[in-house]
Amino acid sequence: MSRIGKQPVKIPSGVELKVTGSSLSVKGPKGNLQRNLHPNMAIEYKDNEVKVSRPSDGRLDRSLHGLTRTLISNMVIGVTEGYSKQLNIVGVGYKVALKGKDLLLNLGHSHEINYPAPSGIEFEVDSKKNTIVVKGANKEVVGQTTAEIRGFRPPEPYKGKGVMYSTERIRRKAGKAAGKG
Repeated sequence: MSRIGKQPVKIPSGVELKVTGSSLSVKGPKGNLQRNLHPNMAIEYKDNEVKVSRPSDGRLDRSLHGLTRTLISNMVIGVTEGYSKQLNIVGVGYKVALKGKDLLLNLGHSHEINYPAPSGIEFEVDSKKNTIVVKGANKEVVGQTTAEIRGFRPPEPYKGKGVMYSTERIRRKAGKAAGKG
């Protein structure tokens, strides 16, 4: 039995959960999320708890058991608390600004980058510290959005410039050594 998969997911008050076949919808104060889960997994919703069970001990069912439970748990956390990730922009002349709901990034390219906010995502920008906070209910979309923004100018190891996660540490390399005359 999967250690993660056999744990029930507790549903807090103020959260509505609907299970129809293999699709699941969760509604809470931070938004609504829907997901189609694998049809092999059986989902039971009873007494403000969701339990996931599997039909057999086959390899596919074992791998889906813990995954399904974690996806449901992430949906419940997302609609109650939400998810956020912070990006730091380091470099001379690198700037970030908010234009409506979209991001305007100056990252040393010949042009500004206009990044439109995906649905369900909010940006908070501190232009003095050059930080971006990406917030949303869906953990996957928050992670994908931050990865795409980081991809515009990944941090480089020589000067440490670029867009990086707030928890990321850049391993610095030594520059080119002077020649021997």
